[in-house]
Amino acid sequence: MARPRLNPPCGGWQRDLPGPNDPLNEPPMLLWQAPTHMDETYVEFARNTSSIRGALFFLLLLVVWTEFKLVIFAAKDIYATSTAVAGVTFELAGIFLLHVGILAIGAWTAFVGYRAEVSPPRDLPIRFNRLRRKVYVYDFQSVWWNPFERAYVTTASYDWDDLRAEKWKVRGATPGGGLIIKEGVSIAVVEPGTNNVVTRFHLNTDAANTSNFWAYVCAYMQNGIESLDPDRAEPRDANDVAPYNIALRLAPKVQWPADMDRESRTGP
Repeated sequence: MARPRLNPPCGGWQRDLPGPNDPLNEPPMLLWQAPTHMDETYVEFARNTSSIRGALFFLLLLVVWTEFKLVIFAAKDIYATSTAVAGVTFELAGIFLLHVGILAIGAWTAFVGYRAEVSPPRDLPIRFNRLRRKVYVYDFQSVWWNPFERAYVTTASYDWDDLRAEKWKVRGATPGGGLIIKEGVSIAVVEPGTNNVVTRFHLNTDAANTSNFWAYVCAYMQNGIESLDPDRAEPRDANDVAPYNIALRLAPKVQWPADMDRESRTGP
């Protein structure tokens, strides 16, 4: 049985993928997600925080409306009880605390959901610069359940030779008793000449053919666009979003640091 090479392996580890400079048996095909930019210098891919981002925003509107109706109902309920049973404060206190608790849970849920939809940038692009042999990662750090925790954007660059790829899969149960499966590719940055992991970032988390994505990137970094199909690239601005997606329109725009943006798009 195969064992992980890296120390430590990623969560949900399934298998290690070929190294960044290992020979490729055949040219891979990118079937599910085209790069947003590709030329002889670098290739860029989009990495969305959620494949259904924006849908939750409309659900939040329903939560807010429900909260508003609940406030009106609570006020009427307390008024009716106080009128019918004059001088009885115990029942009123219980009703009041019950509604306050429901309102607090609803408000916390709405706030957390709104923050999860609007706070992350519109995209989390990743660039592989073939001439510099580096990868540039645009990422976002947050604690989803704590709306008061500071969320922030991070950018980093790593040497191509220090990257190691692992395929992972996790399973979980849905509220209805069903099974949900997520899989993806995690990229580890290791100390040069070792298998000790320094940090990690996700290459992708919502693809059907996850390992092929890594093979495609390796083919580009090793051989350029000669063995790939550059016509599959779909150039677009990461900040351009659909007008109906309110969450993305409210989200911060992607803005690389000027020096890193220039470095990641040019050769040495």
